[in-house]
Amino acid sequence: MSECMYQRHYAKKTIESYVHWIYRYICFHQKRHPAQMGDNEVEQFLNHLVIKLDSAPSTQTSALNALVFLYKDIINKPLNIKLNFVKSSRQAKLPVVLTHDEVKSLFSFISANQKLLVSLLYGSGLRLMEAVRLRVKDVDFDFSCIKVWNGKGGKHRVVTLAPELHPALRSQIVLVEQYLNSDLAHPDYAGVYLPNRLRVKYQTAIKTLSWQYLFPSIKLSIDPESKLLRRHHSDETTVQKCVRSAALKAKIQKHVTPHTLRHSFATHLLQSGADIRTVQDQLGHADLRTTQIYTHILQRGGNSVVSPLSRL
Repeated sequence: MSECMYQRHYAKKTIESYVHWIYRYICFHQKRHPAQMGDNEVEQFLNHLVIKLDSAPSTQTSALNALVFLYKDIINKPLNIKLNFVKSSRQAKLPVVLTHDEVKSLFSFISANQKLLVSLLYGSGLRLMEAVRLRVKDVDFDFSCIKVWNGKGGKHRVVTLAPELHPALRSQIVLVEQYLNSDLAHPDYAGVYLPNRLRVKYQTAIKTLSWQYLFPSIKLSIDPESKLLRRHHSDETTVQKCVRSAALKAKIQKHVTPHTLRHSFATHLLQSGADIRTVQDQLGHADLRTTQIYTHILQRGGNSVVSPLSRL
């Protein structure tokens, strides 16, 4: 199943999620082979997630998507489109939002080597994986913006970039260039990873500065897909641990994660007078109703987009 998904260019996180749910499904049914099961067993598993485990709607949906893929694309025995199972009715949690003072306090405890990346989470409203996957070419200093390619749902968008981050970003690019020069001297270095057909279309781009990850890993590693030596982007778990640690040191009595900074970005934009449609565009939400959850703080009209990082 993993090999099939790799060939179809599914995201690594999606592959891990699908494999996890298929494993859970098989174990739930005493390790019976999925080909020997079908609609009834899938319904039992989905009911178990809600009735026994009180899973959130997103959790149940992830499991269902994995099972639909398994039976349709791997076993070639598609599930009934009218499956009869109990749907999760848990309400979505309200986003945790930090005040301006709490953001200041949090940043004072963020380690120096993670401060730039964490600043982009709050200053530009990026998701964590969008930030770690940024390439050098995605930063536009002339228009003070960042281009996000293939974000959640495969969508592209342009987000604001705080001018205060320009010097740090230029220094980061110099560091990336130093890494690249060192890598090019390694006889087994195969260049940076490029997705899908880009590696064929731009064969020389893999060893150019513009396509390198903006936040590279400190060491070379083997690409699990191609088995070639590459320099991947930094590990997102390092950022998660850094933010949690900083929140504890700052004595913030809220559940703070990297995504909390994205919530704070959206709320503070609305607070500063940005229009909700503008905030929707900055966050990359397909549905305005997703963005409207931030109006529990404040909603006012406005025209310009000023990064909240500039107001710290």
